[in-house]
Amino acid sequence: MSLKGRSYLSVADLTPKEVGEVLRVASEQKSGKVSREQMATLARGRNLAVLFDKSSLRTRLGFEVAMNQLGGHAIYLAPADVRLGDREPVADVAKVLGRTVDGIAARLSQHEFVKEMAECSGVPVVNAMSNREHPCQALADLLTMCEHKGELKGLKLAWVGDGNNVCHSLLLIAAMFGMDIHIASPATYEPKQEMLAKATELAKASGAKIAVWNDAQAAVSGADIVEIDVWVSGGMEEQALRRRVDFRPFQLNMALLKEAKPDAVVLHCLPAHRGEEVTEEVTESPQWVAFDEAENRLHTQRALLSMIFG
Repeated sequence: MSLKGRSYLSVADLTPKEVGEVLRVASEQKSGKVSREQMATLARGRNLAVLFDKSSLRTRLGFEVAMNQLGGHAIYLAPADVRLGDREPVADVAKVLGRTVDGIAARLSQHEFVKEMAECSGVPVVNAMSNREHPCQALADLLTMCEHKGELKGLKLAWVGDGNNVCHSLLLIAAMFGMDIHIASPATYEPKQEMLAKATELAKASGAKIAVWNDAQAAVSGADIVEIDVWVSGGMEEQALRRRVDFRPFQLNMALLKEAKPDAVVLHCLPAHRGEEVTEEVTESPQWVAFDEAENRLHTQRALLSMIFG
């Protein structure tokens, strides 16, 4: 199955079969079934622009290491290097990049900027995170769930916290694979209705059930997987005090985690703010698999790039 030349802006850009193929390729590359020598031919001579308007650890590492292992080269463009939309219009930057590189990984605050990059560049664009979705994180999350839980259909996934970009992509990918998804967010912080509607459509085909609560305990009860995220993301600093008050009842502590199944695992896209969205006790427990998840960012992003560069 080929994704050659295609962009990946949303989880919904791929079919469930295509997502499954990305995970299969990622697993084979990770396990060593595909040798380092074989991998080094998959994007040989290709250049990927890694264009970010915010600092990053896992996303940048994943793309840069992946391109190196695939035989290509990643060119990191820091926020101050480009000043997208300020120093130069998005369309102009996209056209320049399209004439000089073979693909773009764009981590941009505005999803419209990512879309414009794809429309104007003429090369494949991967959404490395926007304010609407984080589709690369969703691939890593799903691979981590498969590794720890095996068959996904019928599992209960609880999301506790902000109904944000990570939540949106997780909703879509879990609905594709027939997982029951319970979202617990404070009032006014729920996922966007348009994303819930899209996930509901996917759930009709898979048999998944989706529920949104303002009660963390109700959502976590009986869960196989619990996923959380920070309360205050970059760019929300002026909302920090209010958010810390609003989200306090949604902290994942051991008392809340005990509402889940005894063998439930906990995911977090990181960085984790211990003492806010999660306690130290949870992060030190065997149920915390966030570092497996962080490693899988490399494996899934590498698999995606190898299929796009084909």
